[in-house]
Amino acid sequence: MDQKRDYRTAFIIITVLFFLWGFITVLVDSLIPRLKDVFELSYFQAGLVQFAFFIAYFLFSVPAGYLLSRIGYKKGIILGLVTMAVGCLLFYPAASYRVFSFFLLGYFTLAGGITILQVAANPYVSVLGKETGAASRLNLSQAFNSLGTAIAPVVGALFLLSDTIKNSEEISFLSEAEQQAYFSAEANAVQQPFLWIAAFIGVLSLLFVFLKLPKLIQESPKSGYFILLKNKMVLLGVIGIFLYVGAEVAIGSYLVNYFLDMNLAATIRETPLMRNISERLLHQDITQIDAKAIVGSFVVFYWSGAMIGRFLGAYLTKVISPARVLTLFSLGAILLLSISMNSEGLTAMWSILGVGLFNSVMFPTIFTLTLSGLGDLKPQASGLLCMAIVGGAVVPPLYGFITDQVGFKWALILLIVCYGYIVFFGYKKLKTSILERP
Repeated sequence: MDQKRDYRTAFIIITVLFFLWGFITVLVDSLIPRLKDVFELSYFQAGLVQFAFFIAYFLFSVPAGYLLSRIGYKKGIILGLVTMAVGCLLFYPAASYRVFSFFLLGYFTLAGGITILQVAANPYVSVLGKETGAASRLNLSQAFNSLGTAIAPVVGALFLLSDTIKNSEEISFLSEAEQQAYFSAEANAVQQPFLWIAAFIGVLSLLFVFLKLPKLIQESPKSGYFILLKNKMVLLGVIGIFLYVGAEVAIGSYLVNYFLDMNLAATIRETPLMRNISERLLHQDITQIDAKAIVGSFVVFYWSGAMIGRFLGAYLTKVISPARVLTLFSLGAILLLSISMNSEGLTAMWSILGVGLFNSVMFPTIFTLTLSGLGDLKPQASGLLCMAIVGGAVVPPLYGFITDQVGFKWALILLIVCYGYIVFFGYKKLKTSILERP
Protein backbone atom coordinates (compact mmCIF):
# COMPACT_ATOMS: atom_id res chain seq x y z
CA MET A 1 0.00 0.00 0.00
CA ASP A 2 2.84 2.42 0.86
CA GLN A 3 4.48 1.70 -2.47
CA LYS A 4 1.22 2.42 -4.30
CA ARG A 5 0.89 5.72 -2.39
CA ASP A 6 4.48 6.65 -3.25
CA TYR A 7 3.87 5.85 -6.90
CA ARG A 8 0.65 7.90 -6.95
CA THR A 9 2.37 10.92 -5.36
CA ALA A 10 5.30 10.66 -7.76
CA PHE A 11 2.91 10.36 -10.72
CA ILE A 12 1.02 13.51 -9.74
CA ILE A 13 4.26 15.49 -9.32
CA ILE A 14 5.68 14.30 -12.66
CA THR A 15 2.38 15.11 -14.39
CA VAL A 16 2.76 18.71 -13.18
CA LEU A 17 6.05 18.75 -15.10
CA PHE A 18 4.29 17.57 -18.26
CA PHE A 19 1.86 20.48 -17.93
CA LEU A 20 4.76 22.89 -17.28
CA TRP A 21 6.85 22.07 -20.34
CA GLY A 22 3.79 22.01 -22.60
CA PHE A 23 2.80 25.45 -21.32
CA ILE A 24 6.30 26.93 -21.67
CA THR A 25 6.91 25.45 -25.13
CA VAL A 26 3.82 27.09 -26.62
CA LEU A 27 4.28 30.30 -24.61
CA VAL A 28 7.70 30.77 -26.17
CA ASP A 29 6.10 30.11 -29.58
CA SER A 30 4.05 33.26 -28.88
CA LEU A 31 7.33 35.17 -28.97
CA ILE A 32 7.84 34.37 -32.66
CA PRO A 33 5.44 36.99 -34.13
CA ARG A 34 6.69 39.53 -31.57
CA LEU A 35 10.35 38.90 -32.44
CA LYS A 36 9.51 39.10 -36.13
CA ASP A 37 8.06 42.58 -35.62
CA VAL A 38 10.70 43.81 -33.17
CA PHE A 39 13.67 42.75 -35.30
CA GLU A 40 11.85 43.06 -38.66
CA LEU A 41 12.77 39.49 -39.51
CA SER A 42 11.98 37.48 -42.60
CA TYR A 43 9.83 34.37 -42.17
CA PHE A 44 12.98 32.28 -42.57
CA GLN A 45 14.73 34.16 -39.76
CA ALA A 46 11.66 33.89 -37.53
CA GLY A 47 11.58 30.16 -38.28
CA LEU A 48 15.02 29.82 -36.72
CA VAL A 49 13.28 29.91 -33.34
CA GLN A 50 11.55 26.60 -34.09
CA PHE A 51 14.78 25.24 -35.56
CA ALA A 52 16.58 26.06 -32.29
CA PHE A 53 13.92 24.05 -30.45
CA PHE A 54 14.09 20.90 -32.58
CA ILE A 55 17.88 20.91 -32.95
CA ALA A 56 18.11 20.87 -29.14
CA TYR A 57 16.18 17.59 -29.13
CA PHE A 58 18.58 16.18 -31.71
CA LEU A 59 21.72 17.28 -29.85
CA PHE A 60 20.72 16.74 -26.20
CA SER A 61 18.58 13.59 -26.21
CA VAL A 62 21.24 10.88 -26.50
CA PRO A 63 23.69 12.55 -24.05
CA ALA A 64 20.76 13.10 -21.66
CA GLY A 65 19.78 9.43 -21.87
CA TYR A 66 23.35 8.37 -21.10
CA LEU A 67 23.63 10.86 -18.22
CA LEU A 68 20.29 9.74 -16.84
CA SER A 69 21.44 6.13 -16.81
CA ARG A 70 24.31 7.23 -14.53
CA ILE A 71 22.57 9.70 -12.17
CA GLY A 72 18.97 8.42 -12.09
CA TYR A 73 15.55 9.92 -12.83
CA LYS A 74 15.36 12.35 -9.91
CA LYS A 75 18.68 14.08 -10.56
CA GLY A 76 17.90 14.11 -14.26
CA ILE A 77 14.62 15.92 -13.61
CA ILE A 78 16.36 18.47 -11.38
CA LEU A 79 19.03 19.05 -14.05
CA GLY A 80 16.33 19.57 -16.68
CA LEU A 81 14.47 22.07 -14.50
CA VAL A 82 17.64 24.06 -13.68
CA THR A 83 18.55 24.21 -17.38
CA MET A 84 15.04 25.43 -18.21
CA ALA A 85 15.29 28.15 -15.55
CA VAL A 86 18.63 29.32 -17.00
CA GLY A 87 17.01 29.46 -20.46
CA CYS A 88 14.17 31.63 -19.12
CA LEU A 89 16.65 33.96 -17.38
CA LEU A 90 18.54 34.45 -20.67
CA PHE A 91 15.46 36.20 -22.05
CA TYR A 92 16.18 39.05 -19.62
CA PRO A 93 19.45 40.28 -21.21
CA ALA A 94 18.08 39.36 -24.65
CA ALA A 95 15.15 41.74 -24.13
CA SER A 96 17.34 44.43 -22.54
CA TYR A 97 19.90 44.52 -25.34
CA ARG A 98 17.42 43.65 -28.13
CA VAL A 99 19.78 41.05 -29.63
CA PHE A 100 18.04 38.31 -31.64
CA SER A 101 20.92 35.84 -31.21
CA PHE A 102 20.46 36.11 -27.41
CA PHE A 103 16.84 35.07 -27.83
CA LEU A 104 17.92 32.08 -29.92
CA LEU A 105 20.45 31.12 -27.23
CA GLY A 106 17.78 31.43 -24.53
CA TYR A 107 15.33 29.34 -26.53
CA PHE A 108 17.98 26.73 -27.33
CA THR A 109 18.92 26.47 -23.63
CA LEU A 110 15.27 26.28 -22.59
CA ALA A 111 14.62 23.59 -25.21
CA GLY A 112 17.69 21.69 -23.95
CA GLY A 113 16.21 21.68 -20.45
CA ILE A 114 12.84 20.49 -21.77
CA THR A 115 14.65 17.74 -23.69
CA ILE A 116 16.42 16.51 -20.56
CA LEU A 117 13.12 16.65 -18.69
CA GLN A 118 11.35 14.66 -21.41
CA VAL A 119 14.09 12.03 -21.53
CA ALA A 120 13.74 11.64 -17.74
CA ALA A 121 9.99 12.03 -17.23
CA ASN A 122 8.57 9.85 -20.03
CA PRO A 123 10.26 6.59 -18.96
CA TYR A 124 9.80 7.45 -15.27
CA VAL A 125 6.02 7.56 -15.74
CA SER A 126 6.20 4.25 -17.59
CA VAL A 127 7.81 2.49 -14.60
CA LEU A 128 5.56 3.98 -11.89
CA GLY A 129 3.46 0.83 -11.66
CA LYS A 130 2.75 -2.27 -13.70
CA GLU A 131 4.16 -2.35 -17.22
CA THR A 132 0.71 -3.24 -18.61
CA GLY A 133 -0.53 0.19 -17.46
CA ALA A 134 2.44 2.17 -18.80
CA ALA A 135 0.68 3.42 -21.95
CA SER A 136 -2.38 4.50 -19.95
CA ARG A 137 -0.26 6.46 -17.44
CA LEU A 138 1.78 8.20 -20.12
CA ASN A 139 -1.35 9.08 -22.11
CA LEU A 140 -2.81 10.69 -19.00
CA SER A 141 0.37 12.68 -18.27
CA GLN A 142 0.58 13.73 -21.92
CA ALA A 143 -3.06 14.90 -21.70
CA PHE A 144 -2.02 17.45 -19.08
CA ASN A 145 0.87 18.41 -21.35
CA SER A 146 -1.75 19.16 -24.02
CA LEU A 147 -3.76 21.13 -21.46
CA GLY A 148 -0.69 23.32 -20.92
CA THR A 149 -0.37 23.88 -24.67
CA ALA A 150 -4.06 24.88 -24.82
CA ILE A 151 -3.77 27.47 -22.04
CA ALA A 152 -0.45 29.02 -23.12
CA PRO A 153 -1.74 30.87 -26.24
CA VAL A 154 -4.19 32.82 -24.07
CA VAL A 155 -1.41 33.83 -21.66
CA GLY A 156 0.86 34.68 -24.60
CA ALA A 157 -1.83 36.86 -26.17
CA LEU A 158 -2.32 38.75 -22.89
CA PHE A 159 1.33 39.30 -21.95
CA LEU A 160 3.45 38.95 -25.11
CA LEU A 161 1.19 40.08 -27.94
CA SER A 162 -1.07 42.66 -26.32
CA ASP A 163 0.80 45.82 -27.38
CA THR A 164 1.66 47.30 -30.76
CA ILE A 165 5.23 46.90 -32.02
CA LYS A 166 6.82 49.88 -33.78
CA ASN A 167 9.08 49.35 -36.78
CA SER A 168 12.48 51.00 -37.15
CA GLU A 169 11.08 53.89 -39.17
CA GLU A 170 8.45 54.69 -36.54
CA ILE A 171 11.06 54.48 -33.77
CA SER A 172 13.32 56.92 -35.64
CA PHE A 173 10.65 59.62 -35.34
CA LEU A 174 10.62 59.33 -31.52
CA SER A 175 12.74 61.56 -29.31
CA GLU A 176 15.64 59.96 -27.44
CA ALA A 177 13.64 59.94 -24.20
CA GLU A 178 10.62 58.41 -25.97
CA GLN A 179 12.83 55.75 -27.55
CA GLN A 180 14.30 54.79 -24.19
CA ALA A 181 10.82 54.60 -22.65
CA TYR A 182 9.60 52.47 -25.57
CA PHE A 183 12.58 50.10 -25.40
CA SER A 184 12.15 49.76 -21.64
CA ALA A 185 8.45 48.93 -21.98
CA GLU A 186 9.24 46.43 -24.76
CA ALA A 187 11.88 44.68 -22.65
CA ASN A 188 9.61 44.54 -19.61
CA ALA A 189 6.80 42.94 -21.62
CA VAL A 190 9.07 39.96 -22.31
CA GLN A 191 11.14 39.93 -19.13
CA GLN A 192 8.35 39.93 -16.57
CA PRO A 193 6.54 36.71 -17.56
CA PHE A 194 9.79 34.78 -18.03
CA LEU A 195 11.21 35.97 -14.71
CA TRP A 196 8.07 34.64 -13.01
CA ILE A 197 8.40 31.34 -14.89
CA ALA A 198 12.11 31.07 -13.96
CA ALA A 199 11.23 31.68 -10.30
CA PHE A 200 8.50 29.02 -10.40
CA ILE A 201 10.84 26.50 -12.01
CA GLY A 202 13.52 27.33 -9.43
CA VAL A 203 11.10 26.63 -6.57
CA LEU A 204 9.99 23.42 -8.28
CA SER A 205 13.60 22.22 -8.66
CA LEU A 206 14.23 22.90 -4.96
CA LEU A 207 11.11 20.95 -4.15
CA PHE A 208 12.46 17.99 -6.11
CA VAL A 209 15.73 18.15 -4.17
CA PHE A 210 13.84 17.39 -0.95
CA LEU A 211 11.16 15.11 -2.40
CA LYS A 212 11.57 11.41 -1.83
CA LEU A 213 10.81 9.73 -5.15
CA PRO A 214 10.88 5.97 -5.67
CA LYS A 215 14.27 4.87 -7.04
CA LEU A 216 13.32 2.71 -9.99
CA ILE A 217 16.56 2.32 -11.88
CA GLN A 218 19.92 0.73 -11.34
CA GLU A 219 22.99 1.85 -13.27
CA SER A 220 22.67 0.59 -16.83
CA PRO A 221 25.62 -0.77 -18.79
CA LYS A 222 27.86 1.73 -20.60
CA SER A 223 27.31 -0.24 -23.78
CA GLY A 224 23.57 0.38 -23.53
CA TYR A 225 23.30 2.26 -26.81
CA PHE A 226 25.12 -0.48 -28.70
CA ILE A 227 22.71 -3.02 -27.23
CA LEU A 228 19.70 -0.88 -28.16
CA LEU A 229 20.86 -0.28 -31.72
CA LYS A 230 20.78 -4.06 -32.21
CA ASN A 231 17.19 -4.20 -30.94
CA LYS A 232 14.88 -4.17 -33.98
CA MET A 233 11.77 -3.02 -32.09
CA VAL A 234 13.64 -0.06 -30.56
CA LEU A 235 14.74 1.09 -34.02
CA LEU A 236 11.18 0.65 -35.33
CA GLY A 237 9.91 2.76 -32.42
CA VAL A 238 12.45 5.52 -33.08
CA ILE A 239 11.32 5.69 -36.72
CA GLY A 240 7.71 5.74 -35.51
CA ILE A 241 8.30 8.77 -33.25
CA PHE A 242 10.19 10.54 -36.07
CA LEU A 243 7.34 10.08 -38.56
CA TYR A 244 4.54 10.76 -36.07
CA VAL A 245 5.99 14.07 -34.81
CA GLY A 246 6.80 15.08 -38.38
CA ALA A 247 3.24 14.38 -39.58
CA GLU A 248 1.61 16.09 -36.59
CA VAL A 249 3.71 19.24 -36.94
CA ALA A 250 3.28 19.29 -40.73
CA ILE A 251 -0.50 19.28 -40.43
CA GLY A 252 -0.51 21.94 -37.69
CA SER A 253 1.92 24.15 -39.61
CA TYR A 254 0.05 24.12 -42.93
CA LEU A 255 -3.61 24.00 -41.87
CA VAL A 256 -4.24 27.72 -42.39
CA ASN A 257 -2.59 27.68 -45.84
CA TYR A 258 -4.49 24.51 -46.76
CA PHE A 259 -7.82 26.10 -45.80
CA LEU A 260 -7.00 29.32 -47.67
CA ASP A 261 -6.02 27.28 -50.73
CA MET A 262 -9.53 25.77 -50.71
CA ASN A 263 -11.04 29.26 -50.22
CA LEU A 264 -12.76 28.03 -47.07
CA ALA A 265 -13.13 31.54 -45.63
CA ALA A 266 -15.78 32.28 -48.25
CA THR A 267 -17.56 29.00 -47.48
CA ILE A 268 -17.51 29.69 -43.74
CA ARG A 269 -18.83 33.22 -44.24
CA GLU A 270 -21.91 31.75 -45.93
CA THR A 271 -22.66 29.48 -42.96
CA PRO A 272 -25.57 30.86 -40.84
CA LEU A 273 -24.08 29.41 -37.64
CA MET A 274 -20.75 31.20 -38.15
CA ARG A 275 -22.54 34.43 -39.02
CA ASN A 276 -24.51 34.28 -35.77
CA ILE A 277 -21.40 33.47 -33.72
CA SER A 278 -19.55 36.41 -35.28
CA GLU A 279 -22.36 38.87 -34.67
CA ARG A 280 -23.29 37.76 -31.14
CA LEU A 281 -19.88 36.97 -29.64
CA LEU A 282 -17.53 39.18 -31.64
CA HIS A 283 -20.07 41.93 -32.41
CA GLN A 284 -18.63 42.09 -35.90
CA ASP A 285 -19.88 41.33 -39.39
CA ILE A 286 -18.14 38.14 -40.49
CA THR A 287 -17.65 39.58 -43.97
CA GLN A 288 -15.31 42.15 -42.43
CA ILE A 289 -13.08 39.61 -40.68
CA ASP A 290 -9.78 38.72 -42.38
CA ALA A 291 -9.74 35.35 -44.17
CA LYS A 292 -6.68 34.16 -42.23
CA ALA A 293 -8.39 34.97 -38.91
CA ILE A 294 -11.50 33.05 -39.94
CA VAL A 295 -9.80 29.83 -40.99
CA GLY A 296 -7.07 30.18 -38.34
CA SER A 297 -9.66 30.12 -35.57
CA PHE A 298 -10.53 26.54 -36.52
CA VAL A 299 -6.98 25.27 -35.92
CA VAL A 300 -7.80 25.17 -32.19
CA PHE A 301 -9.99 22.11 -32.92
CA TYR A 302 -6.93 20.21 -34.20
CA TRP A 303 -4.90 20.73 -31.01
CA SER A 304 -7.90 20.45 -28.70
CA GLY A 305 -8.73 17.10 -30.30
CA ALA A 306 -5.28 15.86 -29.30
CA MET A 307 -5.90 16.90 -25.69
CA ILE A 308 -9.34 15.26 -25.51
CA GLY A 309 -8.04 12.14 -27.21
CA ARG A 310 -5.25 11.70 -24.67
CA PHE A 311 -7.71 11.69 -21.77
CA LEU A 312 -9.77 9.18 -23.74
CA GLY A 313 -6.62 7.23 -24.63
CA ALA A 314 -5.64 6.95 -20.96
CA TYR A 315 -8.82 4.91 -20.46
CA LEU A 316 -8.73 2.95 -23.72
CA THR A 317 -5.12 1.79 -23.32
CA LYS A 318 -6.02 0.60 -19.84
CA VAL A 319 -8.81 -1.71 -20.99
CA ILE A 320 -7.60 -2.56 -24.51
CA SER A 321 -4.17 -3.60 -25.74
CA PRO A 322 -2.19 -0.36 -26.37
CA ALA A 323 -0.85 -1.83 -29.63
CA ARG A 324 -4.44 -2.41 -30.81
CA VAL A 325 -5.46 1.14 -29.87
CA LEU A 326 -2.43 2.54 -31.71
CA THR A 327 -3.22 0.52 -34.84
CA LEU A 328 -6.88 1.57 -34.89
CA PHE A 329 -6.11 5.26 -34.25
CA SER A 330 -3.49 5.26 -37.03
CA LEU A 331 -6.01 3.75 -39.43
CA GLY A 332 -8.48 6.44 -38.34
CA ALA A 333 -5.95 9.17 -39.19
CA ILE A 334 -5.36 7.62 -42.64
CA LEU A 335 -9.12 7.45 -43.28
CA LEU A 336 -9.65 11.11 -42.37
CA LEU A 337 -6.68 12.26 -44.49
CA SER A 338 -8.05 10.26 -47.42
CA ILE A 339 -11.46 11.92 -47.01
CA SER A 340 -9.88 15.38 -46.88
CA MET A 341 -7.75 14.58 -49.92
CA ASN A 342 -10.79 13.55 -51.96
CA SER A 343 -13.26 16.21 -50.86
CA GLU A 344 -13.70 19.98 -50.72
CA GLY A 345 -15.25 22.59 -48.46
CA LEU A 346 -16.25 21.89 -44.87
CA THR A 347 -15.93 18.13 -45.32
CA ALA A 348 -12.26 18.49 -46.22
CA MET A 349 -11.75 20.91 -43.32
CA TRP A 350 -13.41 18.90 -40.55
CA SER A 351 -11.87 15.61 -41.68
CA ILE A 352 -8.29 16.89 -41.43
CA LEU A 353 -9.04 18.69 -38.14
CA GLY A 354 -10.29 15.34 -36.82
CA VAL A 355 -6.81 13.87 -37.32
CA GLY A 356 -5.82 15.70 -34.13
CA LEU A 357 -8.07 13.40 -32.11
CA PHE A 358 -6.42 10.30 -33.60
CA ASN A 359 -2.93 11.77 -33.16
CA SER A 360 -3.51 11.93 -29.43
CA VAL A 361 -2.41 8.45 -28.33
CA MET A 362 0.42 7.99 -30.80
CA PHE A 363 3.41 9.59 -29.07
CA PRO A 364 2.85 8.13 -25.57
CA THR A 365 1.80 4.73 -26.91
CA ILE A 366 4.71 4.36 -29.36
CA PHE A 367 7.00 5.50 -26.54
CA THR A 368 5.80 2.99 -23.96
CA LEU A 369 5.54 0.10 -26.44
CA THR A 370 9.15 0.73 -27.44
CA LEU A 371 10.35 0.87 -23.82
CA SER A 372 8.53 -2.28 -22.76
CA GLY A 373 10.83 -5.00 -21.51
CA LEU A 374 14.00 -2.89 -21.65
CA GLY A 375 14.49 -2.64 -17.88
CA ASP A 376 17.42 -0.40 -16.89
CA LEU A 377 18.08 0.48 -20.53
CA LYS A 378 14.91 2.60 -20.59
CA PRO A 379 16.68 5.95 -19.97
CA GLN A 380 18.99 5.44 -22.95
CA ALA A 381 16.12 4.19 -25.12
CA SER A 382 14.21 7.31 -24.06
CA GLY A 383 17.14 9.39 -25.31
CA LEU A 384 16.94 7.76 -28.73
CA LEU A 385 13.16 8.24 -28.88
CA CYS A 386 13.37 11.92 -27.87
CA MET A 387 16.10 12.50 -30.45
CA ALA A 388 13.60 11.28 -33.06
CA ILE A 389 11.40 14.30 -32.27
CA VAL A 390 13.66 16.08 -34.78
CA GLY A 391 11.18 14.67 -37.31
CA GLY A 392 9.24 17.87 -36.62
CA ALA A 393 12.04 19.78 -38.36
CA VAL A 394 12.32 17.39 -41.33
CA VAL A 395 8.86 16.24 -42.47
CA PRO A 396 7.11 19.69 -42.57
CA PRO A 397 9.62 21.23 -45.04
CA LEU A 398 9.38 18.06 -47.15
CA TYR A 399 5.59 18.35 -47.13
CA GLY A 400 5.91 22.00 -48.14
CA PHE A 401 8.25 21.09 -51.00
CA ILE A 402 5.84 18.45 -52.33
CA THR A 403 2.97 20.95 -52.00
CA ASP A 404 4.91 23.42 -54.16
CA GLN A 405 5.20 20.73 -56.83
CA VAL A 406 1.77 19.05 -56.85
CA GLY A 407 -0.49 20.96 -54.44
CA PHE A 408 -1.84 20.37 -50.92
CA LYS A 409 -4.14 17.47 -51.77
CA TRP A 410 -1.55 15.22 -53.38
CA ALA A 411 1.05 16.15 -50.75
CA LEU A 412 -1.20 14.52 -48.13
CA ILE A 413 0.04 11.19 -49.50
CA LEU A 414 3.31 11.83 -47.64
CA LEU A 415 1.41 12.06 -44.34
CA ILE A 416 -0.63 8.96 -45.18
CA VAL A 417 2.66 7.10 -45.64
CA CYS A 418 3.81 8.34 -42.21
CA TYR A 419 0.66 7.08 -40.51
CA GLY A 420 0.84 3.89 -42.57
CA TYR A 421 4.18 3.13 -40.95
CA ILE A 422 2.62 3.62 -37.50
CA VAL A 423 -0.10 1.12 -38.45
CA PHE A 424 2.71 -1.30 -39.31
CA PHE A 425 4.47 -0.63 -35.99
CA GLY A 426 1.27 -1.11 -33.98
CA TYR A 427 0.42 -4.30 -35.84
CA LYS A 428 3.96 -5.60 -35.33
CA LYS A 429 3.70 -5.08 -31.56
CA LEU A 430 0.23 -6.56 -31.53
CA LYS A 431 1.41 -9.60 -33.42
CA THR A 432 4.24 -10.27 -30.97
CA SER A 433 1.72 -9.90 -28.11
CA ILE A 434 3.86 -7.37 -26.16
CA LEU A 435 1.71 -5.72 -23.47
CA GLU A 436 -1.35 -7.59 -24.78
CA ARG A 437 -3.86 -8.51 -22.14
CA PRO A 438 -4.76 -12.20 -21.91
